[in-house]
Amino acid sequence: MSEAVAIALVAWGNAWLTGHIGLDEAVDAVEKSGGPQILGGAPAEVTLRRGLGDLRVGGLTALRLALPEPGDPLGLTGPPAFNGAAVEAGAAVVAVLGERAMGLLPAEDRRGSSYVGVRWTTHEASAGPPDVPSLAEADRRLALAMRDATEALLTVDGFAGVPPEIADALVDLRDPDRGDHPLAPGYPPRAHRVAALAGRLSLVVDLARQMDDRGLSTDQIRRRGEALRLLDGAVRRALVAACNSAFDPVPGTER
Repeated sequence: MSEAVAIALVAWGNAWLTGHIGLDEAVDAVEKSGGPQILGGAPAEVTLRRGLGDLRVGGLTALRLALPEPGDPLGLTGPPAFNGAAVEAGAAVVAVLGERAMGLLPAEDRRGSSYVGVRWTTHEASAGPPDVPSLAEADRRLALAMRDATEALLTVDGFAGVPPEIADALVDLRDPDRGDHPLAPGYPPRAHRVAALAGRLSLVVDLARQMDDRGLSTDQIRRRGEALRLLDGAVRRALVAACNSAFDPVPGTER
């Protein structure tokens, strides 16, 4: 849940900040992915629509995605307290406000028996640029990791067979028009393609991690685990690079 709502907030929020859609359309799209959403905590909580508007008045210029894991603070620049909380949450959004930044962490918000939404808590964050790959670099890494993981899943000697849902997902990778496109209007075509491919590969990783190890040697299990670890890292980097590319210069316009 955390990853999906963070991607939605960054993608649609940046589409709003770049003038491609209005605030109402952006918030509607974000809440479609995760239900009703609020920013802050009681007694200072506000709706996501009001919160984004207030941030814009306060100098909001961009939203950045972070998808950290233990030992890999992808997209984070500190301070340590925010990094630790973001790793625990599994996803974060960094709101860039000129010379400062604010970290936003999503958590499930349940009220009563039927209300399920998202609460974004605010944290102090460092404004420096994160150490993340460019979209082109992330695209290349994703292609290499996909090749290696596919080989590990389909050609390991003695493997008893790949479950049909994984085989279908691997076949889908060959069709660039299949799968969801998590980004919003205004992103470069390459970003849409990379994000869509990363989303499908994320499904492959999740399914493959549930596969039975029976019939595999210790070395085969190790090779498959390493390939999946590298693929997961490439997927997270591709999603971060794609979501953070809203402000990349259009090819041919650089000076």
